[in-house]
Amino acid sequence: MIKSNGKVGWQDFSPKQKMVFNWWKNQGSRDKEGIICDGAVRSGKTLCMSLSFAAWASMNFNNSAFGICGKTITSVRRNLIAPLIANSSEWGLEITENRTKNYIDISFGGSRNRFYLFGGKDENSASLIQGITLSGILLDEVVLMPRSFVEQAVARCSVAGSKLWFNCNPENRYHWFKKEWIDKAADKNLIYLHFSLEDNPSLTPAIIKRYRTMFTGAFYQRFVLGSWTDVSGCVYSMFDPKLHVVDVLPESFSRFAVSCDYGTVNPSSFGLWGESEEVWYRISEYYYDSRKEGQQRTDEEHYAALERLCAGRSISLVVCDPSAASFIECIRRHGKFPVAPAVNDVLSGIRRVSDALSSGKIKVHSSCGDAIREFSLYRWDKNTVCDAPVKENDHAMDDIRYFVTRFLRQPPSPFCVISLDRR
Repeated sequence: MIKSNGKVGWQDFSPKQKMVFNWWKNQGSRDKEGIICDGAVRSGKTLCMSLSFAAWASMNFNNSAFGICGKTITSVRRNLIAPLIANSSEWGLEITENRTKNYIDISFGGSRNRFYLFGGKDENSASLIQGITLSGILLDEVVLMPRSFVEQAVARCSVAGSKLWFNCNPENRYHWFKKEWIDKAADKNLIYLHFSLEDNPSLTPAIIKRYRTMFTGAFYQRFVLGSWTDVSGCVYSMFDPKLHVVDVLPESFSRFAVSCDYGTVNPSSFGLWGESEEVWYRISEYYYDSRKEGQQRTDEEHYAALERLCAGRSISLVVCDPSAASFIECIRRHGKFPVAPAVNDVLSGIRRVSDALSSGKIKVHSSCGDAIREFSLYRWDKNTVCDAPVKENDHAMDDIRYFVTRFLRQPPSPFCVISLDRR
């Protein structure tokens, strides 16, 4: 488990955690080609894997090259390298880092090896790892990487005795990694370990209960139960007009903000938000459907509607559809409202909105009819193998997602153990 100073205390590990530490030297498993760990969030996978990977490399190789991969170099440093360095003295490892060239050197027991850091964020990333020869590779958050990058990374491990290390939380059951690696783990001579929250003994019953209330639907199945589950039906099944729609607003608000999803042919949806006692209320909205109205509006006409929506209030920020460059520039040119492009990570945003609804952090005034209508119609696309909502009835949903992602960011978890906070 992790102590309050960020270091690991080596006691009371679960059987699965011990397996991660020892599989490469145990009689019954040391001949395996590698290991796959998946399952619930905070279940004790990540730190165990990184420390065990470093120990295995140090005890079996000298002057060799290895790879440590994540979705981005930043996430690799945050989730793997920083805790590895923090706990290196507990293992007797000496670690030096070259941040400019993205590698670390690890010395242990007379051996010294180099570990290159790679980010596999898109299809172009495969070229970054081409040409290098590796004695082993660790791929963290592997389901977030494109298949081309993962297959190229695996192909780099051509040294005798090299092994593969994979770590992830589940996605949908048709994900290529599930079908090609987890389902075929035995054929590929790999160990497969599935983790639950209970496999991390440092999580107290109270913390486990907290996690069980953080997610709903398919995300509960994935992140709490650790199941490879498809999403289906209504995206925001937890939305209940009796709980989330209000007829009476608070008498005062501490600050105001606006979220905008901009469209020319498609509808434009703007939401005015006010915060009162740590709850954000969608006070009113502007929703213009050019197809329905039979006429498109210009940037200036939409801006005039934005001013009417704000009605003289002091707006802390207008967060806007990042693809609406001309409208963002229009807002800046008028100089009345601060504006910033939204973060458009759809699935992450949907999870944040789901959490905000479940925790009661956002509510909608009954006058916001288009947002209320879309909450009931916004659905997952059943015809894709990747998680994606249907691109219909999603304009207010998009502006709400932009708002929540910007204004309801969760602080780092104070009870993070074994697996590190990935937000």
